[in-house]
Amino acid sequence: QGKFTLLRDTRTDGSFLVHHFLSFYLRAGCKVCFVALLQSFSHYNIVAQKLGVSLTAAKERGQLVFLEGLKSCLDLLFGEEEEQSGQPSPLQFISESASNLKALFDFVRTSLTPASSDSWKGPVLLVDDLSVLLSLGATPVAVLDFIHYCRVTVCSQLKGNIVVLVHSNEDSEDEENELIVNSLCHHSDLILWVEGLVTGFCKDVHGQIKIIRRVSLELTAEQDHVQIYQYKIQDKNVTFFARGLSAAVL
Repeated sequence: QGKFTLLRDTRTDGSFLVHHFLSFYLRAGCKVCFVALLQSFSHYNIVAQKLGVSLTAAKERGQLVFLEGLKSCLDLLFGEEEEQSGQPSPLQFISESASNLKALFDFVRTSLTPASSDSWKGPVLLVDDLSVLLSLGATPVAVLDFIHYCRVTVCSQLKGNIVVLVHSNEDSEDEENELIVNSLCHHSDLILWVEGLVTGFCKDVHGQIKIIRRVSLELTAEQDHVQIYQYKIQDKNVTFFARGLSAAVL
C-alpha cells in the first residue's frame, strides 16, 4: 500500500502490463479509478475477459470508475459534453487556455474517496498513458503537479496505489515527454521498464523487462535492486525467462 509504480516502455508496447495490473487489482477487490486515454472501453474489456475479469460487471457494482479519454475528448471538442451533476468534464483543460488538470484530479479524488457503504480493500489509480496528456496540450509542469497531488491523496492519505504508464525514447527530440519520464523515475517505488530487443524483431522473444526496486528511496544507503528478464507475450499470459534462455534457444 502507498506505492507508486511506473510502467515505462521503449521501442515496444508495454500495454500488457496495464492489462495485468487492471485485472490483478479488480480480482484483489480494490476500488480502481482507470484514466484510460489511449484505447476505448471495449478494447480494455475484451482483453480483461481473456484474463477472466469483466470490466462491465466491475463498473456496475461500483468497483471500477472508468474515464474513457477518447470519447471525452471528442465530446469536448464538438461541444457535446454534458456536465454531470454540475461537475465539469475531467478533461476540461482541452477547451481552456490555461493548462490546468484540477478537474482531472477532482475526478480521481471523488472516485477513490471511500463512502461509508464501501467494502473495497484499497483505492488504486491506473493511468494509460500519461504521455497523451502532453499531446492534448497539458504542460509538463501541470502533468507533474497532477501526479504529485494524486500521490499525496491516493498513496499518503488513502493508503492506496498508483500505476502509471509512460512511453519513452532515448533518441526522441520530445524534451517535454523525457522530462516527465525522468521526473517520475526519480520518485517511483517500483519501475517496470519494458524495452524492445536491440537486435530487432524475434518470434520467440518479444522484448526484455527491467524491474527496478527503488530501495534508495528509503534512505538506506543501499543500491536499487535491478533484475532483467526477457519475455514472450502469449494469448492469455506472458512467459518470463532469463536472458538467452528462451525455449527456442534451449
